[in-house]
Amino acid sequence: MGLPVRAALLREVGGPFVIDDVELDAPREGELRVRVAASGICHTDLTYRAGAGRFPLPAVLGHEGAGVVEAVGEGVTGFQPGDAVVLSYFSCRGCRTCAGGHFPYCERGYAGNFSGSRPDGSFPMRWRGEPVRSSFFHQSSFATHVLAHQHNAVKVDASVPLERIAPLGCGFQTGAGAVLEAFRLQRGQQLAVFGAGSVGLAAIMAARVAGASRI
Repeated sequence: MGLPVRAALLREVGGPFVIDDVELDAPREGELRVRVAASGICHTDLTYRAGAGRFPLPAVLGHEGAGVVEAVGEGVTGFQPGDAVVLSYFSCRGCRTCAGGHFPYCERGYAGNFSGSRPDGSFPMRWRGEPVRSSFFHQSSFATHVLAHQHNAVKVDASVPLERIAPLGCGFQTGAGAVLEAFRLQRGQQLAVFGAGSVGLAAIMAARVAGASRI
């Protein structure tokens, strides 16, 4: 029997998130069990709720989680129970694309982020004895506890309020990454940002850090 946890279940396309009890597997090789302290709600979650991603249901979504490691599976290095972590997207770190440092374009990225299961096809969550589609971005952070992979967890200072940094896992890194990694904005350059949601605001903050002369 798995660990009883609470999760926000999506049972039908466009339906409400319903809080219910689910069972969570023990962490397998390379996995961490994380007690979720906070989770952002990204537009991608709402898009998949609306059916655009054709994610199988019932499901547990959420991919901007932050929390505390409670247990680790075999082969985990660099993490131990009690560590504060921010969760992001999965990458295998073993394919040709990952070897080139392009983790967002991992050749196993779909299986690890969008299939509704672990990359090997197994399901970490069950509801009323039946599999629940989860492992969304290999986390499904709309739950009290999740299984994440060590490759999509980042250790953070335990003194930092986790509810403030949960969105770093997607929205903030998207906006800041566009400016610092894709555009590679240089000091003195100018930047126009259209839209001031979390992604746009992250881009603005990154541009300020980079020394933009005008935003």
